Amino acid sequence: MSSRFAVILAAGQGTRMKSSLYKVLHPVCEKPMVQHVVDQVTALGFEKKVAVVGFGAEVVKQQLGDQVSYAVQKEQLGTGHAVMQAESLLKGEQGTTVVLCGDTPLLTAETIEKLLDCHEKEGAKATVLTAIAEDPTGYGRIIRDEKGLVERIVEHKDASEQERNVCEINTGTYCFDNASLFAMLKQVGNDNVQGEYYLPDVIELLKNAGEKVAAYQTPHFEETIGVNDRIALSEAENSMKRRINHYWMRQGVTMIDPAQTYISSEATIGQDTVLRPGTIIHGKTVIGENCDIGPHTEIKDSVVDNGTVISQSVIHDSEIGKAVRIGPFAHIRPQSNIGDDVRIGNFVEIKKSTIGNGSKASHLSYIGDSEIGEGVNFSCGAVTVNYDGKNKFKTKIEDGAFIGCNANLIAPVTIGRNALVAAGSTITDDVPSEALSIARARQTNKEDYQKGK
Repeated sequence: MSSRFAVILAAGQGTRMKSSLYKVLHPVCEKPMVQHVVDQVTALGFEKKVAVVGFGAEVVKQQLGDQVSYAVQKEQLGTGHAVMQAESLLKGEQGTTVVLCGDTPLLTAETIEKLLDCHEKEGAKATVLTAIAEDPTGYGRIIRDEKGLVERIVEHKDASEQERNVCEINTGTYCFDNASLFAMLKQVGNDNVQGEYYLPDVIELLKNAGEKVAAYQTPHFEETIGVNDRIALSEAENSMKRRINHYWMRQGVTMIDPAQTYISSEATIGQDTVLRPGTIIHGKTVIGENCDIGPHTEIKDSVVDNGTVISQSVIHDSEIGKAVRIGPFAHIRPQSNIGDDVRIGNFVEIKKSTIGNGSKASHLSYIGDSEIGEGVNFSCGAVTVNYDGKNKFKTKIEDGAFIGCNANLIAPVTIGRNALVAAGSTITDDVPSEALSIARARQTNKEDYQKGK
């Protein structure tokens, strides 16, 4: 196998997107389009990867970092001109260069590999990735000779009526012999309406020079779609979502309604987990086996261990243990750590807190900046009062403590092991282990108070 290189075109502004965000940075299933392309190329172990950047170069570099080398296209003078900017990084290299567009997020490593294999098997100087389009309007058509080799690529506007009936289209992804690519690019002219240098012109120059040009026709037209506007972006999103959902269902995950289930491209899910309608899993979330998630639950950048049930709740940047029950309508905010066999019930909010194994906060409570031990009962309406308007303070509740309904724990405060806080108390001092703490005014009844009013 010869050396392999990749050039990823990511210089366009994408005016049809009508956005301040550069086109290739628009996300598909939460990952920028150009990152999808780079990830697929990286999986194939290319010797060199070059991203050609222009508009928004610094933002694209911030996204891709040192995953690729960079070439800058200062003026947008066409795809051929863009590839030329990579010459200084690939000059003199012997091998195959794949040219891809940064706005094709659905293209897979498998398809790129098959394109490369076809190119090398055919011994071609160039190989075009093609596909069959049900409606080829607007695409360049692939015209083959009697041997099945590419004779020429005809743009839609230049095609005859017979050529327009051809449904095999140019996807804009190519393999080239690296040396031949840059030699021929020097001969490409810009005598066209746009005054630009087009990469497909290299194909015609190679044919005129008697070189072999092949084509690999992928059966997956959907993969080849380039995103140029918000409509195409939504179509790519739906396609990627469907691909991700199908993958996880094949891995043993049940989705009650896949059309209403959203999973990030970076999330992982264990076998026999059930995802109910309206479930949204963001970021690098990890969900274990035999979990039951949803309906209408959002989980972001969190870890959920085996056997946990989460219903109609929101969890961000937190860790959830085994056999936990959360919801409905609970909110687990960032930096929370929920132990095993914990119950977090309806309308409970947890923020930057640790909840020990077997503890319960079943309803209508707020626990913030707290360390809760094992086997603690946090009753209805109880609150850790952690903020004085300027600073946050910590509440510590030791194992086995019982916090009564509507208790206010004014941090910083510690509730000792097996202590009991009476309902309605406002606790401002530490409570010793095994103690009962009552902090409320004595009831006074003024008889006949309302008479005569």
